[in-house]
Amino acid sequence: MADRKPIESWLTDMDGVLIHEGVPIPGADAFLKKLRESGRPFLVLTNNSIYTPRDLHARLRRMGLDVPIDNIWTSALATAQFLGDQRPGGTAYVIGEAGLTTALHDIGYVLTDHEPDYVVLGETRTYSFEAMTKAVRLINDGARFICTNPDETGPSTEGPLPATGAVAALITKATGKQPYFAGKPNPLMMRTGLNAIGAHSETSAMIGDRMDTDVLAGMEAGMQTFLVLTGLTRPEQVENFPYRPSQVVDSIADLVDRI
Repeated sequence: MADRKPIESWLTDMDGVLIHEGVPIPGADAFLKKLRESGRPFLVLTNNSIYTPRDLHARLRRMGLDVPIDNIWTSALATAQFLGDQRPGGTAYVIGEAGLTTALHDIGYVLTDHEPDYVVLGETRTYSFEAMTKAVRLINDGARFICTNPDETGPSTEGPLPATGAVAALITKATGKQPYFAGKPNPLMMRTGLNAIGAHSETSAMIGDRMDTDVLAGMEAGMQTFLVLTGLTRPEQVENFPYRPSQVVDSIADLVDRI
């Protein structure tokens, strides 16, 4: 591998890297503490669009992890920034929670079911058949289909839950229209995140637990990539992919000394 410039900025996934089923992963607190003390730019990323950065800050703090609000970047924020750039002051019919609706309100979008510019699908605790039916009809009538992320399942203490990508597939089947996914593995989420903290891909690294989202998005955005084995990907699965991370480590604890 060609020599890379020293890492000056860090992006890290949240679930499977810093926390697992609501419990901090050993080493996460030390990693975040060293980042804060170093003054290096960093972001904690999540494809979950349910929560606002303020919500996530509070949730992480209750777990003993201190992540400033401005250092949290979600697929909802990436989606809102994309829509704000594409069609400023537009309108959207939204299926999602406060993380997504707040992000769209903050860029001046009007949320409506009357001839919206976009149908925007995010995660929610209760997917409504009525809401999905309305989304299908609006897309058939010409609304553009946007989705916060392609994750087909999400974690829970009881096991996997259907997530945004699975519901998007249902709407695609009913409309014949594919959505544009703003979240990982779209490198757009990484590039907008890097821009938010004034960082450059050549001197940045992405840490994740998934080859198909975290590592792929980091690689395509031009960053160094670190795969941790505390989440979904097992060591033997790495070779199943046509691309590789820059390095595979056991956990976030192994990267503390890299800061």
